[in-house]
Amino acid sequence: MAGGRKITQGQLAQAGQAWQWAGMTVVSIRPYTPDDLDTLIALFNGAVRRVAGRDYTPAQIAAWAPGTPDRAAWAARLLGRPTLVAEIEGVIAGFSDLEPDGHIDMLFVDADHQGRGVAGALLDRIETMARDQGLARLFTEASITARPVFEHRGFHVVAAQDVALRGQTLRNYRMAKAL
Repeated sequence: MAGGRKITQGQLAQAGQAWQWAGMTVVSIRPYTPDDLDTLIALFNGAVRRVAGRDYTPAQIAAWAPGTPDRAAWAARLLGRPTLVAEIEGVIAGFSDLEPDGHIDMLFVDADHQGRGVAGALLDRIETMARDQGLARLFTEASITARPVFEHRGFHVVAAQDVALRGQTLRNYRMAKAL
């Protein structure tokens, strides 16, 4: 477990507290439940297609968010690590995760909730969880679209990389933040 302790259910329960942002948007963070699966898949597809579509070609978007998702793979992925869900007024607005080594594999915000503090609230909670585990750093592979969000939160680019996915090459950035 590379420099940290396992996240406890109590720490996940603490993730349920609400965060208040400028503009009076209240973002509540809670643990993922299996009932969230279809909503998170739809949110992911919408975020990739509607938001990341400004930075990637239609072919790259189709490779990244294929039309028919593998629900079993998604379910295993979301249950296999602490996954947090952000809500605004009871509506799921985003989600993220934290792997035991400090890797953030997913950070997605619904296209209709961009710019409302959702990503910041999720990253605040992830950073708190990472510190509670004794992790020394967080790291991710951020899309072109997500790079500014992570930079704003203190992450720096380690390297740009081109990743092959379903016959397409997508640019992303390995990024890290010391805690």
